[in-house]
Amino acid sequence: MSRRPLMSKLHDVTALAARAVVGVVLIAHGLPKATDTGGTAAGFEAMGIPAPEVAALVGAVIEVGFGAALIIGLLLPVTGVVLLAMMGSAIAFAHVGDPLVGGYELPMVLGLTALALGFSGGRLALDSLLPLPWNERRAQKDGTPAEESGTKDSLSV
Repeated sequence: MSRRPLMSKLHDVTALAARAVVGVVLIAHGLPKATDTGGTAAGFEAMGIPAPEVAALVGAVIEVGFGAALIIGLLLPVTGVVLLAMMGSAIAFAHVGDPLVGGYELPMVLGLTALALGFSGGRLALDSLLPLPWNERRAQKDGTPAEESGTKDSLSV
Protein backbone atom coordinates (compact mmCIF):
# COMPACT_ATOMS: atom_id res chain seq x y z
CA MET A 1 0.00 0.00 0.00
CA SER A 2 1.46 3.32 -1.01
CA ARG A 3 1.51 6.33 1.25
CA ARG A 4 -0.01 9.46 -0.18
CA PRO A 5 1.91 12.71 0.23
CA LEU A 6 0.87 15.07 2.99
CA MET A 7 -0.37 17.71 0.52
CA SER A 8 -2.69 15.15 -1.09
CA LYS A 9 -4.12 14.26 2.32
CA LEU A 10 -4.54 17.93 3.19
CA HIS A 11 -6.31 18.52 -0.13
CA ASP A 12 -8.82 15.81 0.71
CA VAL A 13 -9.47 17.13 4.23
CA THR A 14 -9.79 20.77 3.18
CA ALA A 15 -12.06 19.80 0.25
CA LEU A 16 -14.29 17.90 2.68
CA ALA A 17 -14.38 20.90 5.03
CA ALA A 18 -15.26 23.25 2.16
CA ARG A 19 -17.96 20.88 0.89
CA ALA A 20 -19.44 20.72 4.39
CA VAL A 21 -19.52 24.50 4.85
CA VAL A 22 -20.98 25.26 1.42
CA GLY A 23 -23.45 22.39 1.73
CA VAL A 24 -24.67 23.57 5.14
CA VAL A 25 -25.18 27.12 3.81
CA LEU A 26 -27.15 25.78 0.83
CA ILE A 27 -29.31 23.62 3.09
CA ALA A 28 -29.91 26.57 5.41
CA HIS A 29 -31.10 28.62 2.43
CA GLY A 30 -33.23 25.79 1.09
CA LEU A 31 -35.03 24.74 4.28
CA PRO A 32 -37.24 27.85 4.46
CA LYS A 33 -38.28 27.19 0.86
CA ALA A 34 -39.07 23.58 1.77
CA THR A 35 -41.08 24.44 4.89
CA ASP A 36 -43.07 27.29 3.30
CA THR A 37 -43.43 26.52 -0.40
CA GLY A 38 -46.56 28.70 -0.58
CA GLY A 39 -44.79 31.75 0.77
CA THR A 40 -41.76 31.03 -1.42
CA ALA A 41 -43.99 30.68 -4.48
CA ALA A 42 -45.65 34.03 -3.70
CA GLY A 43 -42.24 35.67 -3.45
CA PHE A 44 -41.12 34.00 -6.67
CA GLU A 45 -44.28 35.18 -8.43
CA ALA A 46 -43.59 38.76 -7.32
CA MET A 47 -40.11 38.47 -8.87
CA GLY A 48 -41.58 37.27 -12.15
CA ILE A 49 -40.26 33.72 -11.92
CA PRO A 50 -42.23 31.46 -14.28
CA ALA A 51 -44.29 28.65 -12.69
CA PRO A 52 -43.56 29.93 -9.17
CA GLU A 53 -45.08 26.92 -7.37
CA VAL A 54 -42.91 24.50 -9.33
CA ALA A 55 -39.88 26.77 -9.02
CA ALA A 56 -40.30 26.95 -5.24
CA LEU A 57 -40.40 23.17 -4.96
CA VAL A 58 -37.50 22.68 -7.37
CA GLY A 59 -35.46 25.33 -5.56
CA ALA A 60 -36.05 23.65 -2.20
CA VAL A 61 -35.15 20.21 -3.55
CA ILE A 62 -32.00 21.48 -5.23
CA GLU A 63 -30.72 23.55 -2.33
CA VAL A 64 -31.49 20.95 0.35
CA GLY A 65 -30.93 17.76 -1.65
CA PHE A 66 -27.90 18.80 -3.65
CA GLY A 67 -26.52 20.68 -0.64
CA ALA A 68 -26.58 17.35 1.22
CA ALA A 69 -25.09 15.58 -1.81
CA LEU A 70 -22.24 18.10 -1.80
CA ILE A 71 -21.52 17.40 1.86
CA ILE A 72 -21.37 13.62 1.47
CA GLY A 73 -19.65 13.84 -1.90
CA LEU A 74 -22.32 12.16 -4.01
CA LEU A 75 -22.19 12.61 -7.79
CA LEU A 76 -19.96 15.61 -7.29
CA PRO A 77 -19.58 16.83 -10.90
CA VAL A 78 -23.35 16.65 -11.44
CA THR A 79 -24.00 18.25 -8.05
CA GLY A 80 -21.63 21.12 -8.82
CA VAL A 81 -23.24 21.84 -12.19
CA VAL A 82 -26.80 21.70 -10.78
CA LEU A 83 -25.92 24.02 -7.88
CA LEU A 84 -24.21 26.47 -10.24
CA ALA A 85 -27.34 26.50 -12.42
CA MET A 86 -29.52 27.08 -9.36
CA MET A 87 -27.39 29.96 -8.12
CA GLY A 88 -27.23 31.40 -11.64
CA SER A 89 -31.03 31.38 -11.70
CA ALA A 90 -31.08 33.10 -8.31
CA ILE A 91 -28.82 35.83 -9.68
CA ALA A 92 -30.87 36.19 -12.87
CA PHE A 93 -34.24 36.42 -11.14
CA ALA A 94 -33.75 37.55 -7.54
CA HIS A 95 -30.65 39.68 -7.80
CA VAL A 96 -30.86 41.22 -11.27
CA GLY A 97 -29.76 44.85 -11.03
CA ASP A 98 -28.35 44.38 -7.52
CA PRO A 99 -24.81 45.48 -6.71
CA LEU A 100 -22.11 42.91 -6.08
CA VAL A 101 -21.84 43.59 -2.34
CA GLY A 102 -25.13 43.10 -0.58
CA GLY A 103 -26.62 41.72 -3.77
CA TYR A 104 -25.46 38.79 -5.83
CA GLU A 105 -22.11 37.97 -4.21
CA LEU A 106 -23.49 35.10 -2.06
CA PRO A 107 -25.16 33.11 -4.86
CA MET A 108 -22.17 33.82 -7.11
CA VAL A 109 -19.69 32.51 -4.54
CA LEU A 110 -21.89 29.53 -3.60
CA GLY A 111 -22.48 28.53 -7.22
CA LEU A 112 -18.89 28.79 -8.37
CA THR A 113 -17.54 27.17 -5.21
CA ALA A 114 -19.99 24.27 -5.60
CA LEU A 115 -18.86 23.86 -9.20
CA ALA A 116 -15.18 23.90 -8.23
CA LEU A 117 -15.79 21.38 -5.44
CA GLY A 118 -17.79 19.24 -7.84
CA PHE A 119 -14.68 18.76 -9.93
CA SER A 120 -12.06 18.77 -7.17
CA GLY A 121 -13.94 17.57 -4.09
CA GLY A 122 -11.26 15.23 -2.79
CA ARG A 123 -11.18 11.53 -2.07
CA LEU A 124 -13.14 11.78 1.19
CA ALA A 125 -16.38 11.54 -0.74
CA LEU A 126 -19.03 8.92 -1.36
CA ASP A 127 -18.12 9.11 -5.05
CA SER A 128 -14.80 7.40 -4.28
CA LEU A 129 -16.74 4.29 -3.18
CA LEU A 130 -18.85 4.10 -6.33
CA PRO A 131 -17.94 2.77 -9.80
CA LEU A 132 -18.37 6.11 -11.55
CA PRO A 133 -16.86 7.05 -14.92
CA TRP A 134 -14.87 9.94 -13.47
CA ASN A 135 -13.27 7.52 -10.98
CA GLU A 136 -12.14 5.36 -13.90
CA ARG A 137 -10.43 8.34 -15.53
CA ARG A 138 -8.73 9.34 -12.26
CA ALA A 139 -7.45 5.81 -11.76
CA GLN A 140 -6.03 5.77 -15.30
CA LYS A 141 -4.44 9.20 -14.80
CA ASP A 142 -2.86 8.06 -11.52
CA GLY A 143 -1.48 5.02 -13.33
CA THR A 144 -3.39 2.47 -11.28
CA PRO A 145 -6.08 0.18 -12.62
CA ALA A 146 -9.55 1.21 -11.49
CA GLU A 147 -10.10 -2.02 -9.58
CA GLU A 148 -6.90 -1.37 -7.59
CA SER A 149 -7.93 2.18 -6.65
CA GLY A 150 -10.65 0.83 -4.40
CA THR A 151 -12.08 2.26 -1.22
CA LYS A 152 -9.26 1.30 1.11
CA ASP A 153 -6.65 3.39 -0.74
CA SER A 154 -9.13 6.08 -1.73
CA LEU A 155 -10.16 6.84 1.81
CA SER A 156 -6.89 6.36 3.68
CA VAL A 157 -5.70 9.58 5.18
